[in-house]
Amino acid sequence: MQLNASRIKVLQAQDDVVNSMKDAAAKELLRMSHDQHVYRKCLCRLKEPVVLLRCRKGDLDSVEHVLDSAKEEYVVKASVHPPEIIVDHVYLPPAPTHHNDHGPFWCSFGSRDGKIVFENTLDARLDVVFRKKLPEIRKRLFGQVAA
Repeated sequence: MQLNASRIKVLQAQDDVVNSMKDAAAKELLRMSHDQHVYRKCLCRLKEPVVLLRCRKGDLDSVEHVLDSAKEEYVVKASVHPPEIIVDHVYLPPAPTHHNDHGPFWCSFGSRDGKIVFENTLDARLDVVFRKKLPEIRKRLFGQVAA
């Protein structure tokens, strides 16, 4: 019983270390400069004639400011007519209160029918990376653990 309790404490401590790393990475991402070029690239990658765009309510002005140049870049790179971009007024959740609310704006792009979604929020991107790399992170931090 005591061995099991100490193992649970070790696993909890390891989990705390990994979660604190993820929180630190999230804070670092929020300190990135405003790179509106990223959002133009996202639009070009989607390659849809009609795009449904969602963002945080606080980022709406910034997003609308980028749309015209994004359409122009899309037309040049894809050699097609400019896409119809519908800004959805169902907003993404606001930034967590412990993060810097003035960080890069977050967007979610998708086809009108909802079959294709390009989730480009910093949280979504960080979650994907952490899920994919979690075994490697644990191995580097804590070494090989016997089963």
